[in-house]
Amino acid sequence: MVKELIIDSTPDKGVTIALLQDKQLVELNKEQADNNFAVGDIYLGRIKKIMPGLNAAFVDVGYEKDAFLHYLDLGPQVQSLLKLTRIVKNGSYQEKLLNSLKLEKDIDKAGKISDILSRNVLLPVQIAKEPISTKGPRLSSDLSIAGRFVVLVPFSSAVSISKRIKGSAERNRLKKIVESIKPPNFGVIIRTVSEGKGVDELEKDLLDLISKWELFTKRLKSVEPAQKVLGEMDRASTILRDILTDEFTHIHVNDYALYEEVKSYVQEISPDLEKIVRLYKHKEPIFDHFGVEKQIKAAFGKTVNLQGGAYLVIEHTEALHVVDVNSGNRIASKENQEENALLVNKEAAKEIARQLRLRDMGGIVVIDFIDMHKPANRKELYGFLKECMANDRAKHTILPPSKFGLVQITRQRVRPEMSVVTNEKCPACGGTGEIRSSIVLLDDIESNLSYILQEQNEKGITLCVHPYIGAYIKSGLFSIRLKWLFKYGKWIKVKTVSSYHLTQFRFFNSKDEEIKL
Repeated sequence: MVKELIIDSTPDKGVTIALLQDKQLVELNKEQADNNFAVGDIYLGRIKKIMPGLNAAFVDVGYEKDAFLHYLDLGPQVQSLLKLTRIVKNGSYQEKLLNSLKLEKDIDKAGKISDILSRNVLLPVQIAKEPISTKGPRLSSDLSIAGRFVVLVPFSSAVSISKRIKGSAERNRLKKIVESIKPPNFGVIIRTVSEGKGVDELEKDLLDLISKWELFTKRLKSVEPAQKVLGEMDRASTILRDILTDEFTHIHVNDYALYEEVKSYVQEISPDLEKIVRLYKHKEPIFDHFGVEKQIKAAFGKTVNLQGGAYLVIEHTEALHVVDVNSGNRIASKENQEENALLVNKEAAKEIARQLRLRDMGGIVVIDFIDMHKPANRKELYGFLKECMANDRAKHTILPPSKFGLVQITRQRVRPEMSVVTNEKCPACGGTGEIRSSIVLLDDIESNLSYILQEQNEKGITLCVHPYIGAYIKSGLFSIRLKWLFKYGKWIKVKTVSSYHLTQFRFFNSKDEEIKL
């Protein structure tokens, strides 16, 4: 499988990152320039309100709405975190790590948040879910700092290993390495990409995370409540950290500053892949050049067409997403109707798995596949859908088809769903369905022409109009253009543009610059 990353950076729209697999768009990520509440950011929160009925608290982190912190997201060592915050703020904690800090007991899993927190208490919190719709961020005080190979977890001593690393010998090797290099009172989660890596690579990654923790404790002393203490990396670096493998062949970036950042980061985490980072220099927009823009327009929207003639209808509500599979113009005889339904459903399952990643659809997803009567076919479809979803990095659960033939998926949602507008507003009517009366068009043109010639004293005027209007202005022995010459004493060039709608017109000066009216 060939993977490519196309990164489009623009001042007004921020950074848009497209992940291609075998030239097909599978993920689209956007990072706004002013996105201050990204997953992984750590803030010094101030408890604003305790809600005993919800067993949760609302926390001020500087967002327009207070963020939500549930008791189950406090983390077992929240008392140690509160203790560290107090002594750091008092200036009595001089260490950078946690060597001399005496850890508190773990909190009761079935406890009450009112026993742990109270109003105006300061607590470092981490963004677990970005603001979505009318809701503020969701928080966790079980802090963690993610790296390329490992994740650092303060106030713990456990060493956990990714379930995707299967070999017991490799698991034992990684665990022994990490246990020998990790500092006291810190736990470590070993990520899947650590498989086969040596001591030097793991130690370097762990030391980078330790330096980030030292920076956190340093900033915690001086930072004001509701301000950011430690930020997650930008989206481009985060994606590279999480998914960069030897399968990547190219990373194209159209902004020089971002190109240098990406190249430097790739060199740091995987020096062998530095050569695949390339600066895009063509005039054509980068997404147009690599065919990404066309795929975006085709993939987003209510209806998604499949290659065999079938299509999906995707509807979104506040609570869930619904996907309806339709066979379209695919014709099958009665004899192979069941087989045809299985083929269409498998084709749809593959596209649905892509759509979930592409749109970053979270929450509950209900899929209405074409009915199949044989249990073996339903089982085969269920297994195929699970295979297609295997590469999805978001946590998800797939239930077997119900007796009504519906498949339910729950998928983790940590940031707003990706939404791309595929319909374009009509330039003629501005989306209203109505245009100005054509009978007054020439009056409008002449009124603007009079203002340009007499008030602005412009010279060398060119009028651009639709070919039909241009022909009307220039036709006849005593044409409208000739009348303008006698009236204003200046010859007006008339240029026809076939892409203009019927009532559209523009004026240009002698330097071919549009005259704004």
